[in-house]
Amino acid sequence: MLKAVRADLAIIKERDPAARSTLEILLCYPGLHALTLHRLSHKLWRLGLPLVPRLMSQLGRLLTGVEIHPGARIGQGVFIDHGMGVVIGETCVIGDNCLLYQGVTLGGTGKADGQRHPTLRQNVVVGAGAKVLGAITVGANTRIGAGSVLLRDVAADSTVVGIPGRVIHQSGVRVDPLAHSALPDAEARVIRNLMERIDSLENELGRLQSCLREVAAGRPLLEPCRGQAQNLRDREIIEFLGEDSPDLPELEPGAPADGPPGPQAP
Repeated sequence: MLKAVRADLAIIKERDPAARSTLEILLCYPGLHALTLHRLSHKLWRLGLPLVPRLMSQLGRLLTGVEIHPGARIGQGVFIDHGMGVVIGETCVIGDNCLLYQGVTLGGTGKADGQRHPTLRQNVVVGAGAKVLGAITVGANTRIGAGSVLLRDVAADSTVVGIPGRVIHQSGVRVDPLAHSALPDAEARVIRNLMERIDSLENELGRLQSCLREVAAGRPLLEPCRGQAQNLRDREIIEFLGEDSPDLPELEPGAPADGPPGPQAP
């Protein structure tokens, strides 16, 4: 118990520049109070003591604004920053050195017995207001952006943003858990990609129309009129929609990737 508290104190000193002293952390950090009370209630929960662990959980919620079910398994060095509105479900598993901000929900889906809440591996950062729902696994060193809603498994060393959460892989790259401004804007990148694509297609359409007018007038074409439309299955859009997205169009077998040919020069 004391070892876990020391680890919690150490991670707060490491990650919160506002922490001035050990006494200040012990007195003024509701996340630490909630975790300490949870570790006591969890021991009673594992002993099979009825009701009392749940009462301790509700007491912690009343005092700190953080609701942690006594059945949740939480590692050492976990930091719940600010804490208000954090909800951690019964079958949650949180690895060592994870960081949770205010308003985070680690919730379940359905009423099935067994594992129904998320599992967070080591060094996961969950931004303010993010929701991680269901019996999914979040790989080590992953960051989940503020306000995201994550509904499926995530590999290690990833960044998740958006609703529903989209994964942008950063395999092997360790990131600063406090570098919130470094989170990529996946939606903006895809919108910019599509705007550039529309501009390219409009230019191509204008060129093909000019070719057709030349053919209708009986004049020879100076160059082949072949469209060069790109295939929508490019890397950025696939990453944004996900490989298994039903919105992603499938290519017909044998279809060329650069679109159908246009009129050819005689």
